[in-house]
Amino acid sequence: MIRACTGRLAAAVSMSILATAAVSDERPGDLWNTTSQTSMVGVPMPPMAPQTTQLCTPKEWNQPPPPPPGQTCEVSNFQRGENKVSWDTQCTGEMEMTGHGEITFTTPTSYTGNITFSAEGVTMNVALTGEKVDECDNPIG
Repeated sequence: MIRACTGRLAAAVSMSILATAAVSDERPGDLWNTTSQTSMVGVPMPPMAPQTTQLCTPKEWNQPPPPPPGQTCEVSNFQRGENKVSWDTQCTGEMEMTGHGEITFTTPTSYTGNITFSAEGVTMNVALTGEKVDECDNPIG
């Protein structure tokens, strides 16, 4: 009798551990490999080398990617549609600039996009691509 109760108890504990593990396996963010390539409009020079980094975002995007290093940006007019996000931005820091960005999720695990910045009479285009590679624990925002 004790052996049967012990067996049932062990089974119940095992099931509860498995259920807890299944619930806690989902992490709050998505990890993206992102590539950005900046080019200057009307400036006769080749585009800058692509920059690749990893970015942890919330599962449902609620803000654009972070600003360039050395910049502090205020986001306005952030909009999210079924497969697209867009926003306007005003940046200060090394260079004051304004911009508009759009990202289109081409599949559930990839995106393309573009950010256009204007500063000191120069327009910069930043082409974006991303591929979801995993989940992550500390999403931005």
